[in-house]
Amino acid sequence: MRTMLLAALHAVLLLTSALAAAEDNYPQRSIRLIVPFAPGGASDFTARMISKALSEELKQSIIVENRGGAAGNIGMEVAAKAAADGYTIFLGNVGATAINPSVFAGTLKIKPEQDFIAVTLVADVPDVLVVTPSLPVSTLSEFVAYASKRKGALNFGSPGSGSQNRLEMESLIKEAKLSMVHVPYKGGAGPAMIDLIGGQTQVMFTTMPSAMSFIKSGRVKALAVTSARRLADLPAVPTLVEQGYPAMVSSSWQGIFVPHGTPLPVVNRLFAAFTKVMAQQAVKDGLATGGVLAATSASREEFAAFLSAEILRWGKVVRENNITAD
Repeated sequence: MRTMLLAALHAVLLLTSALAAAEDNYPQRSIRLIVPFAPGGASDFTARMISKALSEELKQSIIVENRGGAAGNIGMEVAAKAAADGYTIFLGNVGATAINPSVFAGTLKIKPEQDFIAVTLVADVPDVLVVTPSLPVSTLSEFVAYASKRKGALNFGSPGSGSQNRLEMESLIKEAKLSMVHVPYKGGAGPAMIDLIGGQTQVMFTTMPSAMSFIKSGRVKALAVTSARRLADLPAVPTLVEQGYPAMVSSSWQGIFVPHGTPLPVVNRLFAAFTKVMAQQAVKDGLATGGVLAATSASREEFAAFLSAEILRWGKVVRENNITAD
């Protein structure tokens, strides 16, 4: 019996030693970065901008894997259920990780705060309020005055009923005492932007990467940005704060998550790697071309606390406006 116990203990020690060595040498093979949305959107843009630098930092291939569907829930579930070994990382955004828990309450299979380890923020993606070019307004105050005289006559688009862009508009409607008709689109901001340009809808909030080229070409008019300060690429567009809406500071932020149970040395390695990558000027400049600001968290704990606060913030908006999934 003693011999068997010693053999079992020896096996456990060998396994522990092997696992520790694997963690110390992480990573030893390619890593997949799951993006829970289709190619072409803000999350996909961010993932592809940072993947090359991350690959160079970790000295392994980074494979961007788009797993779109169900407002980000499909990709989030795939990532949460992956092996907790550091070889699957998740680029979660505010919609999937902070809004969906309230919009899909009772049906969402994933609880982001429990099923993931929050590693760090990587991107701050300001949103912008844009109107169709035929609308006879040039400022937010002009738009509010115009819409106030046409209660229920204007349509606003969004990437989906439970999207952050829809929640931002509901917040503005409440603050400015407006009445407009919501037109949800499936497939991201692209289809909604096409109809805005064509005049089928008149106004919408959208991410900066989705709108930047259309703003610069004059195909839509930008009235306000949701960031705390004006953006360098759109210096003439004032913030909502400047225009009398101090509570309306928001962004379609994105962060890195790994499945719960991922070894701490691996999590720390990823935190350090992303901190270095996001500080590179080439990465900052590349992201800025699409209106994305590079960002990192001071610590993993800070990012986890930020996620909790965002879940509470957007959950309140969801409940106040009785917002449900499409």
